[in-house]
Amino acid sequence: MTREEINAAHIGRRGVLAGIAGTMGAVALPAGPAFAQPAQPARPPAGRPYPPNWPALEPYGLADTREDLWPREDNSFILPLELRPRDEELGRVWMRDTYVNCFTVDGRPLYVATGTTRVPGLSAAGPWNDGIFVWTAPSLHGPWRLADTTGIRPGAERGKVWSPEFVDENRPGRTVVAPWQEYWHDEQFGKRANAWAPELHRFRGKWYLVACMGDHSKKVGSFMLVSEGGVEGPYRLVDGNLDKPFGDVVPGGPAFIEPGAYHHIDGGLYSEGPDAWLVLHNHVYAKFRDDMEDIVPTTNLPAFQQTPYAPEPYLEGAYVFKYGGKYFLVHAAWDRSSTGPDGGTRHAYDPAGTGRTQYQYDAVVAVADRLEGPYSKRWTAGVGAGHNNFFEDHHGGLWATFFRNPAFGYWADPSRSGDAAVAGVVRLEWTGPQGNRLYVKRT
Repeated sequence: MTREEINAAHIGRRGVLAGIAGTMGAVALPAGPAFAQPAQPARPPAGRPYPPNWPALEPYGLADTREDLWPREDNSFILPLELRPRDEELGRVWMRDTYVNCFTVDGRPLYVATGTTRVPGLSAAGPWNDGIFVWTAPSLHGPWRLADTTGIRPGAERGKVWSPEFVDENRPGRTVVAPWQEYWHDEQFGKRANAWAPELHRFRGKWYLVACMGDHSKKVGSFMLVSEGGVEGPYRLVDGNLDKPFGDVVPGGPAFIEPGAYHHIDGGLYSEGPDAWLVLHNHVYAKFRDDMEDIVPTTNLPAFQQTPYAPEPYLEGAYVFKYGGKYFLVHAAWDRSSTGPDGGTRHAYDPAGTGRTQYQYDAVVAVADRLEGPYSKRWTAGVGAGHNNFFEDHHGGLWATFFRNPAFGYWADPSRSGDAAVAGVVRLEWTGPQGNRLYVKRT
């Protein structure tokens, strides 16, 4: 079960999009001391101004639904990921929480893709799924191949880099699956334990995979794996997660979660120079220890200084991206439609409530001069593009992922649900050093 299913118990866009024109590549990680300023991003072609900021919608908290902010055929496409046997009937990979990034490895660009997937026979990624798969490619258009895990687990399903079923690989001093991550059973749900929202990062020459054990796990929350080889693994659990997820026990989650089991979810990693931070749901963060085996501090985590909506809705999928010397804090927020005072349709990032209908799962963004903030007011960066990440290709092109939320709203409609849960990428545009906003590339 993923986050939107939390809302049902408790946390996108048109038909399969065509490939876009243009040549894409990859990006190297920032280098140098912590908080070093990257090179100034490329300016638009001579004589062409930066695209403008759109005026803020008033009152603060209204959602921008203009089709310019949708992933469209002219600005986005679905990644042609290599199919697993389970994908052949659908003809593509079913994926939520799509994550894509690009790194330079041995002087060459390497793209990676991962996300939340489901097992055959289930309609969602719960009450259990079978772990985390990774795909790689030399360019954004591919060819996308499952990571070659055959040298680690001969005869096992290719591309699966971690799963609760790998518990038999635990050895003294090396834990792959902690007890709280193992499969378990009960009378209500049967087999339980699911992993969701993985992110794959390369830091100091190592691969780190940050993910979350979902609502049906013994303990719910974020964890990190480190590879002892290449991008394909083998991965082991860091020491800070041997007994529990990162962060504090927090209120939340559906009623079937045991008291004290729910921790901060949707963990991600942000790195800059020699330092790295864990970014967690509920808008908190923590610096990793120098050995990357745990976070400091482990309790009472600091929160980003934000400009919240009033009232603040349930936000998730926090992600930090640096560009042009600024920090962009991305959240997923449900645009809920309701009847406005004038009798028309009101679209806003409202909390759930009577008369409010989930419409689109949007990406909302704020900008700051420092990682911790203070962050500006948020704006709609992408309609239906929530729970994503931003990344840069080696030509300086900016991209975001999207997946078309299949649980509720626009993409849950039976006329569209067959095109939901995809591994999509959409171009972004930057409004320049004065505007300092990122949007889905507008028409």
